[in-house]
Amino acid sequence: MSDIVRRRVLVSGRVQGVYFRQSTAREAAALGVAGWVRNLPDGHTVEAVFEGSRGLVDQAIAWCGEGPPSARVDSVEVFEEPPEGLPSFSLRQ
Repeated sequence: MSDIVRRRVLVSGRVQGVYFRQSTAREAAALGVAGWVRNLPDGHTVEAVFEGSRGLVDQAIAWCGEGPPSARVDSVEVFEEPPEGLPSFSLRQ
Protein backbone atom coordinates (compact mmCIF):
# COMPACT_ATOMS: atom_id res chain seq x y z
CA MET A 1 0.00 0.00 0.00
CA SER A 2 3.03 2.31 0.32
CA ASP A 3 2.92 2.74 -3.48
CA ILE A 4 -0.57 4.29 -3.23
CA VAL A 5 -0.96 8.04 -2.77
CA ARG A 6 -3.96 10.30 -2.20
CA ARG A 7 -4.22 13.89 -3.37
CA ARG A 8 -7.09 16.32 -2.89
CA VAL A 9 -7.30 19.08 -5.49
CA LEU A 10 -9.23 22.33 -5.69
CA VAL A 11 -9.69 23.50 -9.27
CA SER A 12 -10.91 27.07 -9.75
CA GLY A 13 -12.09 29.00 -12.78
CA ARG A 14 -14.93 28.28 -15.18
CA VAL A 15 -15.21 24.67 -14.05
CA GLN A 16 -18.88 24.35 -13.15
CA GLY A 17 -21.54 23.88 -15.80
CA VAL A 18 -18.96 22.72 -18.37
CA TYR A 19 -19.01 18.96 -17.64
CA PHE A 20 -15.85 19.17 -15.56
CA ARG A 21 -17.05 16.60 -13.00
CA GLN A 22 -18.18 14.10 -15.62
CA SER A 23 -15.00 14.56 -17.65
CA THR A 24 -12.88 14.14 -14.51
CA ALA A 25 -14.69 10.90 -13.66
CA ARG A 26 -14.16 9.61 -17.21
CA GLU A 27 -10.45 10.51 -17.10
CA ALA A 28 -9.99 8.90 -13.66
CA ALA A 29 -11.71 5.72 -14.84
CA ALA A 30 -9.49 5.59 -17.93
CA LEU A 31 -6.42 5.92 -15.71
CA GLY A 32 -7.69 3.41 -13.14
CA VAL A 33 -7.60 5.99 -10.33
CA ALA A 34 -10.08 5.87 -7.42
CA GLY A 35 -11.63 8.87 -5.67
CA TRP A 36 -14.43 11.35 -6.20
CA VAL A 37 -15.26 14.79 -7.59
CA ARG A 38 -17.84 17.43 -6.66
CA ASN A 39 -18.79 21.06 -7.26
CA LEU A 40 -18.31 23.40 -4.31
CA PRO A 41 -21.08 25.87 -3.44
CA ASP A 42 -19.04 28.96 -4.44
CA GLY A 43 -19.96 28.34 -8.10
CA HIS A 44 -16.39 28.37 -9.44
CA THR A 45 -14.49 25.58 -7.70
CA VAL A 46 -14.43 21.81 -8.16
CA GLU A 47 -12.95 19.56 -5.48
CA ALA A 48 -11.57 16.14 -6.38
CA VAL A 49 -9.74 13.35 -4.60
CA PHE A 50 -7.51 10.91 -6.47
CA GLU A 51 -6.06 7.69 -5.04
CA GLY A 52 -3.75 5.35 -6.87
CA SER A 53 -0.17 4.99 -7.94
CA ARG A 54 1.81 8.23 -7.82
CA GLY A 55 2.30 8.40 -11.59
CA LEU A 56 -1.39 7.89 -12.40
CA VAL A 57 -2.52 10.37 -9.74
CA ASP A 58 -0.05 12.89 -11.14
CA GLN A 59 -1.57 12.36 -14.60
CA ALA A 60 -5.09 12.94 -13.24
CA ILE A 61 -3.94 16.15 -11.54
CA ALA A 62 -2.23 17.33 -14.73
CA TRP A 63 -5.47 16.73 -16.63
CA CYS A 64 -7.31 18.92 -14.09
CA GLY A 65 -5.02 21.78 -15.08
CA GLU A 66 -6.59 21.66 -18.55
CA GLY A 67 -10.04 20.17 -18.01
CA PRO A 68 -12.58 19.64 -20.78
CA PRO A 69 -12.55 21.95 -23.83
CA SER A 70 -15.21 24.35 -22.51
CA ALA A 71 -13.52 24.85 -19.12
CA ARG A 72 -11.12 27.62 -18.16
CA VAL A 73 -8.85 26.57 -15.30
CA ASP A 74 -7.38 29.47 -13.34
CA SER A 75 -5.71 27.51 -10.54
CA VAL A 76 -5.16 24.00 -9.17
CA GLU A 77 -4.27 23.57 -5.50
CA VAL A 78 -2.99 20.14 -4.44
CA PHE A 79 -3.05 18.72 -0.92
CA GLU A 80 -1.43 15.45 0.14
CA GLU A 81 -3.60 13.23 2.35
CA PRO A 82 -3.26 9.69 3.72
CA PRO A 83 -4.85 7.07 1.41
CA GLU A 84 -8.21 5.65 2.50
CA GLY A 85 -8.29 2.69 0.09
CA LEU A 86 -11.22 3.94 -2.00
CA PRO A 87 -12.49 1.20 -4.36
CA SER A 88 -13.56 3.30 -7.37
CA PHE A 89 -14.22 6.83 -8.65
CA SER A 90 -17.56 8.57 -8.13
CA LEU A 91 -19.42 11.83 -8.72
CA ARG A 92 -20.60 13.65 -5.62
CA GLN A 93 -23.17 16.40 -5.32
